[in-house]
Amino acid sequence: MARGEQWLETLLRFLKLTAEVKATDSEFLDRDEHSYWLTIDHTKLTSEQIEILIGSQGITIDAIQYLANTILNLDQDQQQQASYTVELDGYRARRQAELQAIAAEAAEQVRKTGQEFELKSLSSAERRQVHTLLKDCEDLKTQSRGQEPDRRLVVSRRRRIEEVSN
Repeated sequence: MARGEQWLETLLRFLKLTAEVKATDSEFLDRDEHSYWLTIDHTKLTSEQIEILIGSQGITIDAIQYLANTILNLDQDQQQQASYTVELDGYRARRQAELQAIAAEAAEQVRKTGQEFELKSLSSAERRQVHTLLKDCEDLKTQSRGQEPDRRLVVSRRRRIEEVSN
């Protein structure tokens, strides 16, 4: 956790931004790995700085999070690797609620129509979250289709044969 805090604070200093970072254990992931939230204290940032750090559709904060996960896990043994989520001004929490609503809507549409439902414009991390949100739905399956930058998540009904074999 301390490495994550230090790395993100250093990155912010390089960007000429003064903000503290607080690391906490993640409560959202149910995996057997070290998972931490790196929360940037937004109180000393202007609304413009916050907007820039989050970016359009979260693209900048996603890039910062990707860098954190890549750099902080370099040269780490498998057991020492961790997952980092970068949070700023409640963005991740709000987006998590949006993804839950999107996943519920997709599941409802597939169940109602029997047709597959494509979710576009999700980052790879968001696609992973939706996969996780729907993994316990025994009547549904999820898969990613296409190539970046047009990769999308598809929700569909699980076929009868799949139900029997699982």
